[in-house]
Amino acid sequence: MAMKRAYAVKLREQERTELIQYLRKGRSSARSQTRARILLLSDDDQEDDEIVETLKVSKSTVCRIRKRYCEGGLDYALREKPRSGAPAKIDGTIEAKITMLACSEPPYGRSKWTLNLLADRLVEMEVVDSISNMTVQRVLKKTTHESLNHTRNMKAV
Repeated sequence: MAMKRAYAVKLREQERTELIQYLRKGRSSARSQTRARILLLSDDDQEDDEIVETLKVSKSTVCRIRKRYCEGGLDYALREKPRSGAPAKIDGTIEAKITMLACSEPPYGRSKWTLNLLADRLVEMEVVDSISNMTVQRVLKKTTHESLNHTRNMKAV
């Protein structure tokens, strides 16, 4: 005999139909589709271990999705919580300074700027506390890509 679950999922017929349609459309993220499958299998009274084996997810994921459904309903169970994300360290002003420096004369004895030289100079100039050469590369690549698109759009006019 199975243990009574703390968070038992009992879908209404409308919710079950909605989940099946949700999966058939296939336009949602893989994570939310997995959550929908967890709810459907839970509603079919499958044990946690069976769901874990079928969907290749952790047992804690199954428990968490059931809990989210019981506490907040279908949408709450399917959607992810918003993530704050880290604030951007490089804003438009710093990007402009990186671009201006890269377009300026290279240091004495050098024929051109390297990513490491640019990163070191930005720290020396106290534009940033620290910056990697790969961040400098991304900024310059983005700037080059944007200017190419702008040039193409100007030619089309």
